[in-house]
Amino acid sequence: MYSCTQCEKRFSSQGSLYRHVNIHAGKHKCTECGRCFGNNSELARHRQSHSGEKPFECTVCSKRFRTSGDLVIHSRIHSGEKPYKCHVCEKAFSHSSNLYTHMRVHTGDKPYDCPFCGKLFKTSSDLKCHVRIHTGAKPYSCRHCSQHFTQPIQLKTHLLKSHNEGTWLTCNICKKILTTSTELKKHLVRHEGVKPFVCSQCPKCFCTACELRCHQLVHSDYKQFCCGLCGKDFKCKGYVVQHYKKCSTKL
Repeated sequence: MYSCTQCEKRFSSQGSLYRHVNIHAGKHKCTECGRCFGNNSELARHRQSHSGEKPFECTVCSKRFRTSGDLVIHSRIHSGEKPYKCHVCEKAFSHSSNLYTHMRVHTGDKPYDCPFCGKLFKTSSDLKCHVRIHTGAKPYSCRHCSQHFTQPIQLKTHLLKSHNEGTWLTCNICKKILTTSTELKKHLVRHEGVKPFVCSQCPKCFCTACELRCHQLVHSDYKQFCCGLCGKDFKCKGYVVQHYKKCSTKL
């Protein structure tokens, strides 16, 4: 891994690091918004966002895109093509960046660290959502009531459950109702019986990376969650939440 000396972000090649360093140097800077890019081609693509020009049109749904590459990636939604396959679990992806991020599930690489608590994350978006826990920021607000949320998925679920706004998704096998396409995809994996995530310390297999991470706590004595009322330590966040509710009723 090649690390940037200015922000400690890491890259798999020197070329990627070189392009990233150009951002700090301000070498390829947008004159309209001041945003910097790694090379001229990235800057040229970005400038189209200011012009609003989208010359590439999907022949299936007529949606338009700024670049031919964006159109190619979009067209895989209609074709179902997933050319990028993980060599560990054979899970397939429509975009190379999704595969690159997925590989961190197997390698354990977490290049993004929280400046408040030091917790590590696989993606910058995961870190961004986590930081809101410390800052208390809730940028997503409900148009019907005064509630605010830290993540868009929380707002979408709230709109469905509290205001019946949106579309519920139904499993065609067991008719279970879910709020998001991500939840539905995870749910369908259980019907398929596929468990690609294998524990490195025992033969147990799991449907999702999250389930594997929770299971791996069984093999560890590390307890990172603490009850703020009695000081008791727990391995899982769910356990300390349940305990806290019981502990608070005793006061």
